[in-house]
Amino acid sequence: MKKVYAKEEVCVGCKLCEVYCITSHSKYKDVLKAYKLDSNRPAPRIVVEENRPLSFSLQCRHCDDAPCVKACITGAMQKDPVTGVVTCDTDKCVGCWTCVLVCGFGAIVRDTNNKIASKCDLCAEAGEPACVKNCPNEALVFSEGGI
Repeated sequence: MKKVYAKEEVCVGCKLCEVYCITSHSKYKDVLKAYKLDSNRPAPRIVVEENRPLSFSLQCRHCDDAPCVKACITGAMQKDPVTGVVTCDTDKCVGCWTCVLVCGFGAIVRDTNNKIASKCDLCAEAGEPACVKNCPNEALVFSEGGI
């Protein structure tokens, strides 16, 4: 399956991947409107880790065994048996954060604004993840098998 891979050697920590992730999951789908008008703006589903001079983005690895799916008490975390993509059904999520605790990569974050778990869904409806599409240094790659 295709996944997002980070090339830390060209990441400058600009966090535009976070900005475009938020925008693509907001109700407005426009950067300015998402940031200025959306009172329930979603949390980014990708996180930039920085420890200068190194920086890279971190997002869901869509694990084969997906401990977050097994730990989810409501069934909100689901793994598509065909595509392998792990998603969170926000209508079922109760914000217990069990998935956050069991994720060994730290890729699931608490969306405290909406009180739900938030994780990368690979922008499935768009075809290409917004973070990859908008990275100015091409530090993110969407491929099947690594960089």
